[in-house]
Amino acid sequence: MSTRTDDELLFQDEAAKSAAPEVDCSVRSNGSWKILVVDDEAEVHDVTRLVLSGFKYKGRPLQFLSAYTGQEAREVMAANPDIAVILLDVVMEENDTGLKLVQYIREVMKNHFVRIILRTGQPGQAPEERVIVEYDINDYKEKTELTAQKLITTIVSALRTSCDIATIEANRQGLEKIIEASENIFELQSLEKFSTGVLTQITSILSLHRNAIVCQASGFAAVNHLGQFNILAATGEFQPFIRKNVADVLPTDVHALVIKAVKERSSLFFDGKRYVGYFRSSNGSESVIYLEGYAPLSDLDRQLVEIFFANVSIAFDNLHLNKEVEDTQREIIHTLGETIEWRSHETGNHVRRVSEYTYILALKYGLPEAEADLLRLAAPMHDVGKLGIPDSVLNKPGLLTPEEMVLIQTHPAIGYEILKSSQRPMLKAAATISLHHHERYDGTGYPAGLAGEDIHVYGRLAAVADVFDALMSDRIYRPAWPVDQVTGHFKKERGQHFDPRMTDILLDNLAEFLTIRATYKD
Repeated sequence: MSTRTDDELLFQDEAAKSAAPEVDCSVRSNGSWKILVVDDEAEVHDVTRLVLSGFKYKGRPLQFLSAYTGQEAREVMAANPDIAVILLDVVMEENDTGLKLVQYIREVMKNHFVRIILRTGQPGQAPEERVIVEYDINDYKEKTELTAQKLITTIVSALRTSCDIATIEANRQGLEKIIEASENIFELQSLEKFSTGVLTQITSILSLHRNAIVCQASGFAAVNHLGQFNILAATGEFQPFIRKNVADVLPTDVHALVIKAVKERSSLFFDGKRYVGYFRSSNGSESVIYLEGYAPLSDLDRQLVEIFFANVSIAFDNLHLNKEVEDTQREIIHTLGETIEWRSHETGNHVRRVSEYTYILALKYGLPEAEADLLRLAAPMHDVGKLGIPDSVLNKPGLLTPEEMVLIQTHPAIGYEILKSSQRPMLKAAATISLHHHERYDGTGYPAGLAGEDIHVYGRLAAVADVFDALMSDRIYRPAWPVDQVTGHFKKERGQHFDPRMTDILLDNLAEFLTIRATYKD
């Protein structure tokens, strides 16, 4: 144990009122600098607090934590990983307690950022030339040499180094997150999902809890009308505005900032707390990302934002191009589906409704959203096999003969043969739908007489969607059924023609399906 005489501190009055200039620290940090005093003498703690009371560095005050044993120090360190400086005694419950604590901090806790200042009243127990070489400490002081002024100088030096290290570490972590974020968001194919991913990653990079929106205007009819920006993804108070026009929902001041960035075709920072990122793709599509926060963005924040969005702008460009290809494919598929329905004197909107019905059924059945979206694309091809059926049979207004019935029942297999050779996931799904959508749950369907879950889930989903819309629509051989007759039919055929669970989904969410029907009227 150390003695009172050995540990006596000689503080002078001249520096007790000194303070560093109050300027912002370069690291993104609020609150106070945490200083841990580890010493078995209570007076050492009291005097240290007294000398440094009211002291500020970089505009931030000091917060003192105390530990009187090595074990207490470990517990305090575990609870406060953001401690900046430790004033550490060597001799406490053991002659080398302080040195053991240094090893624990550096080797077990892996904390190489906290600045450790060794203070000893018994230098013979821990000679400076040995300790400074063998232990990862940042300064060595004998207590008898620590005047008030020298203590302040020592603390300032340690905090300055701590601040620099924190800046370097924040840069490292920020760049690491940018690399990770870029890899994650580049995997997202949907423009909406990508936009949401960008918001998630940028708030993670900045460690923010801030409001943010992503909006986009381009040539895509679904999201753009005469060059007006529509919000694709949002967080915070802007979340209710998804899929809405920015001019209709944004506060006037925020909308003005977005318009300014678009007119100037540049990314802009405003009042240190708000950022508008502007991106223009090679095909002329424009995207805007708006961020606002409750604390000013530091220079580091701005650098990270600009680096991240340099990557994002490339990804936005690629996604716009992919979206254009995807929309073209979707249009071709719908056009082909409409052509098939036209041959059988049915409306082109039948395939659009079946597409949307299948998507909703798939989601509520529990299929992943990506798979449900795949089925939404594939469903319009469910009757492609009708291309192989003569018009005389396809458009016959009366009952079919047994021979004609056999012929019409070949169209699922014909469709499968047309589509099966493709390796594209969407066309492979369409081939499966074509082959299975006329099978019945009780095994009495065609072309293979499959039953229950031997029928592919895609076929069972499409069967419910196709029959529901067919019964609700006029056909050459009968008028449309009223809604109550249609629901009665599905209740009757539950477990016979249709998968029971999918039937329940349809009946339990009937209003949603009727809304789709009203949206795509014949």
